[in-house]
Amino acid sequence: MFPIEEPPDFGRGFRALLKNQPFMLMWIGQLFSQIADKVFFVLLIALLGKYQTTPGMENSMRSTLMLAFTLPAIFFGSAGGIFVDRYQKKPILVAADIARGILTIAIPWLPREFLILLILTFIISTVTQFFAPAEQAAIPLLVRRENLMAANALFATTTMGALIVGFAIGEPLLSLARDWNAEYGGEVLVGGLYLLSGVIMQLVTFREKAPADIKLRTVHPWSDFKAGLRYLQRNRLVWNAMLQLTLLYSVFAALTVLTIELAAEIGLRETQFGFLLAASGVGMVLGAGVLGHWGDRFHQKPLPLYGFLSMAFVLAVFTFISSLALGLGLSALLGLGASLIGVPMQTLIQQQTPAEMHGKVFGFQNNAVNIALSLPLAITGPLADTLGLRTVLLGMSIFVVIIGFWAWKNTRGTLRDVL
Repeated sequence: MFPIEEPPDFGRGFRALLKNQPFMLMWIGQLFSQIADKVFFVLLIALLGKYQTTPGMENSMRSTLMLAFTLPAIFFGSAGGIFVDRYQKKPILVAADIARGILTIAIPWLPREFLILLILTFIISTVTQFFAPAEQAAIPLLVRRENLMAANALFATTTMGALIVGFAIGEPLLSLARDWNAEYGGEVLVGGLYLLSGVIMQLVTFREKAPADIKLRTVHPWSDFKAGLRYLQRNRLVWNAMLQLTLLYSVFAALTVLTIELAAEIGLRETQFGFLLAASGVGMVLGAGVLGHWGDRFHQKPLPLYGFLSMAFVLAVFTFISSLALGLGLSALLGLGASLIGVPMQTLIQQQTPAEMHGKVFGFQNNAVNIALSLPLAITGPLADTLGLRTVLLGMSIFVVIIGFWAWKNTRGTLRDVL
């Protein structure tokens, strides 16, 4: 659909990516964008204090605001991907950043009505659903096929890093911004991060040409949606890889709930559960770094199987420990196992999907992941209250083992040919 030139050959591994200026610019731009996403989430909670609330309804308003932030990912994840396939990636990335930046900065100058805040949150989150698939579809435009593993490892590293750093520094950054200006400092900070990302994205040179036929720029949502489904039905390898990623994020979503009680079991306060998530992030960064630099040495290894079995082992052992050091070490091992699933499977999807289908497939992936995140968040807490933390962790461990062997059965003999 879009003629694409082959990116220049800079060699292999992380060293090659460092020489690839367009890719590095996009990587820096998306890093600012991701940090802005996390700080914006913290900002939303802080903003509620400036709005009139009904006594006794604070928690309900907070939940409603979070729904406005998360629902667009479920409703528009696939739609964003369909749009991405019809247009060039760079304008979408730049426009999404600029739109989110302007809308965030506009918050203090609008009436302090909770409904307006809900609408703005919904719109900003909806725009993000166009940025995410465009970003994933842009990676194969900037790096050669043999460097996709390293590129995805770097993106996985910074995604987890932004998750940890963004939530960790969100409140201190907002406090500094409010010290500068109590009325609109926080909004200008977050909006400025989005705008900075947009400026950097504008500097990226994409090797992609606009479609000559005006018909190709016309979006046909329903027919494009069906075309994406048909592609996934035909390409079982991509479907299996996407399913593994979805299951991986589901496990992490459940652990987000369970780590609160687990933190108390190993000597931390419940409010310090973030230390366990941070340790998982460190393990994921380590695993992604190893795969990015030496990934070509693991072509013949069943990486998803190793990853799922590592995670299952950690979940089972978690039920018997009370040591803080051991708990943090196991969390790091969990993150390492997750990287053995996430990085190869994301690379496989990019390599096996033709360029004209990238947006649809990554839109489906974004949609599936966000739906999968919702269910564990809803049921894990009640299950732990009913059955107990240890029973739930053991059950998850058994489930992950089954998924691991299923993944190995469906991808063995293929990964070494495509990664």
